[in-house]
Amino acid sequence: MLRTNFLKSKIEKGEAVLGTWSVIPSSVTTDIISAAGLDFIIIDAEHGPISFETAQDMVMACESRGVSPVMRVGGIIESDILKALDIGVHCIQIPNVSCADEVREIVLLAKFPPAGERGFSPFTRAGGYSAANAKTLPSEANKNVLIAVNLESEEAILDIESILEVNELDIIFIGLYDLSKALGIPGDVTNPKITKHLEILSAKINDSGKVMGTIATSKDAMSKMMDMGLRYIVYMVDCEVIRAAYSDIKEAFDAKRNG
Repeated sequence: MLRTNFLKSKIEKGEAVLGTWSVIPSSVTTDIISAAGLDFIIIDAEHGPISFETAQDMVMACESRGVSPVMRVGGIIESDILKALDIGVHCIQIPNVSCADEVREIVLLAKFPPAGERGFSPFTRAGGYSAANAKTLPSEANKNVLIAVNLESEEAILDIESILEVNELDIIFIGLYDLSKALGIPGDVTNPKITKHLEILSAKINDSGKVMGTIATSKDAMSKMMDMGLRYIVYMVDCEVIRAAYSDIKEAFDAKRNG
């Protein structure tokens, strides 16, 4: 990637950053959300029905507003990681990572030599569609692109010290919903067991110099997570924010109509 990585610049300054999940396959919706001034939007190709063609349009919508596009692919899938990076995402986010060996595999797929083994073509959006950038793209992309992983199991949490030793890893996202399932309290993301895990992990991750994040399901939760030292805050999902806003309007309308 030859463009400025807005997210990386803010993280390197020690700033907390705010984003959201996007499962709606629409560059128009992405542009509307970007207009709110978020720091990043995660294009969710794991749970959302988003093609790479649509994802590229969403990436361009993000960048036009100074917002960093992040993409979550379905897993450690070489072709998907390659295509996500080739369309110009600022950060690749991989779900369900369970150990340091998997993180190292992701690095190999996401970085050009000597750090990795990423396939190379300058004839992509990330390469400026030109062979003229062939000499500079590998080093610039290795420097600019961020790598994030989702830790969503007890196995991953137990291996946190080894995971933190992977230098090229930038962001560790704790998947609260999958973690709650693993702990036998599915959906109860405010349970004290979850909070305790977050507190312990936050201390370890922050001490390592990496960035920790998770999903915030309310403004109060967002504030508490920031107080715990989390700096990569993902507030809800686009479909839920839209649905909730219209539900509030409908409830007010029904109250007046039926009152």
